[in-house]
Amino acid sequence: MTRASFAWGRCVRGTYTPSGQAREITRSRSFTKPSRVLARFALDGGDPIAANTNLSLRGFSFRLGSNGQRSDVFTQSAPVHFARTLDQMLAFLRARSPGPDGKLDWDRIEAFSVSNPETLHQADYIAAHPLPASFAGTTYWGVHAFPTTNSKGETRFIKFKVIPVGEEGRPAGDEVAPKRPDLLHDELDSRIAARDIRFSLMALLDRPGDPVMDVTIRWPDEDARDALRLGTIVVTGVEAKDARDEAGFNPANLAEGIGRPPDEMFAARCAAYAISQTIRR
Repeated sequence: MTRASFAWGRCVRGTYTPSGQAREITRSRSFTKPSRVLARFALDGGDPIAANTNLSLRGFSFRLGSNGQRSDVFTQSAPVHFARTLDQMLAFLRARSPGPDGKLDWDRIEAFSVSNPETLHQADYIAAHPLPASFAGTTYWGVHAFPTTNSKGETRFIKFKVIPVGEEGRPAGDEVAPKRPDLLHDELDSRIAARDIRFSLMALLDRPGDPVMDVTIRWPDEDARDALRLGTIVVTGVEAKDARDEAGFNPANLAEGIGRPPDEMFAARCAAYAISQTIRR
């Protein structure tokens, strides 16, 4: 079965080392204990040629933890999703479906966008922030707000942000952006071979009144607010092509100490991933 979203990808392995601050946010052992990492870098869309531009969307999914205390985290290269609800997402896709003549109805698309302006937030962000020429140099966000509970029983919402380490001075955007997926693929392999891929896993901390139900908008002043470093992910090797499907990545897999986000899109994603994995197997 072909994946409609983030269909082209590369499975990798690595290690996770928690920071001393992680326990302040969550008691989840998947974030507070060292572990192996299974991860996947991906391009959005079913056509890697069309998707592979510096104005597309990239994904970074990873699994932390062991011994029944595992968490699967899904992040992407834009801090917002393109739809707030499942109905809105379906309407978005229908508006962009070709007609019987195989052509897009631009009047229909424009009318939908005017009625649903929040569905343009992701595209606007992508247009304003060209991607670097490497999966390893990309910053990734989790668009959902996760309730986390620490050892004191204190609960608050966080958003995940994955920041590349040691990327200062590397070319970005149009300067060296690869135009073919094999170049992006080769660059990733070279960086892995050189042990040159490292990320800081950050938790963006909530404030009273932050929207936790709407994945199409950011938290106020999100880039400038407090963030806590949960730990460090180091990519050390490439996994077999079928490793991802065998591993069964699913956003519903969360170790005790981190809860499921309350927004509608997260629930829909959990259901969709479970169906997709069943069909592929």
